[in-house]
Amino acid sequence: MSDAAQQLEQEVRATIPCTDPATGERLGEVPSLTPDEVHERIARARKAQAEWARTPFAERRKVLAHMLDLLLTDADALCEEICRDAGKTLHNAMLGEIWPIAEKLRWTIKQGEKHLRREIVSSGLLAHKRAVVEFPPLGVIGVITPWNFPLQNILGPTIPALFAGNAVIIKVSEWTSWSAAPFQRFLDRCFKDCGYSPDLVQVITGYADTGAALVAGGVDKIVFTGSLRNGKRVLQDSAKTLTPVILELGGKDPMIVCDDADLDQAAHAACSAAFIASGQMCLAAERTLVFDGVYDEFIAKVQDIGLRLRQGAPLDGKLVDVGAMTMPAQIEIVDALVQDAIAKGARVIAGGGRAKQKSSKQFYEPTILADVTEDMRIMHEETFGPVMAITRVKDEDQAVRIANSTDYGLSSSVFSKDHARAKRIADRIVAGSTCINDWALMYMVQDLPFGGVRGSGFGRLNGREGLRACTNVKAVIEDRLPIHRAIKLFPGRRYDYEVTRGGVRLLYTKGLANKFDALVELGRALRNRATR
Repeated sequence: MSDAAQQLEQEVRATIPCTDPATGERLGEVPSLTPDEVHERIARARKAQAEWARTPFAERRKVLAHMLDLLLTDADALCEEICRDAGKTLHNAMLGEIWPIAEKLRWTIKQGEKHLRREIVSSGLLAHKRAVVEFPPLGVIGVITPWNFPLQNILGPTIPALFAGNAVIIKVSEWTSWSAAPFQRFLDRCFKDCGYSPDLVQVITGYADTGAALVAGGVDKIVFTGSLRNGKRVLQDSAKTLTPVILELGGKDPMIVCDDADLDQAAHAACSAAFIASGQMCLAAERTLVFDGVYDEFIAKVQDIGLRLRQGAPLDGKLVDVGAMTMPAQIEIVDALVQDAIAKGARVIAGGGRAKQKSSKQFYEPTILADVTEDMRIMHEETFGPVMAITRVKDEDQAVRIANSTDYGLSSSVFSKDHARAKRIADRIVAGSTCINDWALMYMVQDLPFGGVRGSGFGRLNGREGLRACTNVKAVIEDRLPIHRAIKLFPGRRYDYEVTRGGVRLLYTKGLANKFDALVELGRALRNRATR
């Protein structure tokens, strides 16, 4: 490569071109931060955090309450930024981003201190000591987000980290970088209004090397949300500095519809789980497993819904149900999986290919496939697009076996009017969560932890576990009684071993006879040691 070509490539990589996925409109460019710039941001965050860590919980509640007020005041403008950057509908933006953020703020303001105040626990045999668990902040937490929920992916992990006393740096996806600036302005206004440094929460833009610099830059924890492949890279890089991580990765969630389910309820839940945010959700129900007895009726119901869905640019004034895909390459992945399924015998009930849109090429038809079988790639590989894949199952055992037959384990759902039956099936599914007779509502219950197992990652983001994951869970032993007497282990004396053995037996052996023998042994050892 010539010097001129190298210089041109460096200049191109120094900025990120941004485009509205629904219209194809060029929005502009944002900077791609270098590793040195990332390190400088971390230093600024660490300075701001030193002051923030000393604030009482009441002060942190005040800041989050102001953030909630601003969120509600600016909700319309924020939703427009989300739609312009990610291509989703205004309704999706309000339902899937503003609402969960508002609920997390409400819960944290009300419940956060309860879960983070010092906790006195039993000191066991050490009655003269007090045992305490404390939850000091870690310091600076780095967050790396994907492109599917631009604002929720920023504030979801930031709210608990901030309340726990940390500063936060969020590296957003290059595919939704245009909204980084208005979201940063929103945060800056919140902190300035409350008298704190805007460096407490910084939103940065860049490519993979920017994210790698954040992982390796000396932050105290990384929260990564994204694909299994990229999660493995983050874990590998974090191991070099022993930086702890939370990985919230992909999913291949099953939805099981039993033959005694309320089919209207199940059909609408299945459509929500497939088409909200164009299916670009880790919680999307990518495999719908329907019992024989209701299979045809269920297909008729979802087909009726699917064929009536309207698709288009979300900000052009028309009512649309399904927006655009955010990342162009994802359309190729979705279409390859759909066409593979069709070639192997899947029936197209609705959609089935790229949408014929004039404004942009980043639309994929809301698609429903029936008669999907286990030999099809779409049953095993993450789709992350507006596709419902329906499989016929004969009984509970087959449904559970198929549900557990992937590398993922994020969430799941079971529909049955028989609660005992639904719970029995749910207990057999390997996943981080299960929703009975609904879909994805556990994310809105902030007391519940959120996360996955297997290839869906590890660590938890919501609830008490999510808050405490932002802290150094610290054990402290302190005096309950002012007994200041040295425990003299050195130099050792004859019969120390026998005294200790007798004491251990006396404390832990069972039965009065055995305890009496241990007491005699202990007394003999103490007498012998005293006379030597």
